[in-house]
Amino acid sequence: MVTAGLIFAVLAALLHVYIFTMESLTWSSPRTRATFGTTPEEAETTKLLAFNQGFYNLFLAIITAIGVIAVALGHNGIGAALVFAGVGSMASAAVVLLASSPDKARAAITQGIFPLIAIVLLVIGLVTD
Repeated sequence: MVTAGLIFAVLAALLHVYIFTMESLTWSSPRTRATFGTTPEEAETTKLLAFNQGFYNLFLAIITAIGVIAVALGHNGIGAALVFAGVGSMASAAVVLLASSPDKARAAITQGIFPLIAIVLLVIGLVTD
């Protein structure tokens, strides 16, 4: 179960690197604007906010990846703590998105499903070991 949880944690991290790329690197591109439903004007106005927010997503992915590596190297305590910090924050952000913008439920579910699965599997795996 721990391995399965770590796989979902890696998937969550990869998704958040993709979100970072959209928010921080390609925010004004037509494809990213279509994904987020923004006009060229809105994208330009919010470019600095999106840039900053993208880095939050990148940092959560990095924390998660370091945790996965730590577990793989046998440092289960610190590794699990880092993975839980990363995916827990990702899942919490998805809950905030859903609560604050119910019309963005699909995005919230997309953002939160891998972290949630990782949490559940890791808890089961760590408790049963």
